[in-house]
Amino acid sequence: TRFKAEFPVFDKVNVNGDKGDPLCKYVKSSKGELFGNNIKWRFSKFLVDKEGKVVDRYAPTT
Repeated sequence: TRFKAEFPVFDKVNVNGDKGDPLCKYVKSSKGELFGNNIKWRFSKFLVDKEGKVVDRYAPTT
């Protein structure tokens, strides 16, 4: 990488179920209506504004 971070930038977390990550639970609860309350595929995206409000959710197209 260009910045050579000496700490973990990404880590694997549970996104669904009782052991789901708190951030994942928050974004799903804010924009789950059309997509349901689970993340079905790893390429789901959430747009969050600078206030921390979930603006939109994008499902993968492939």
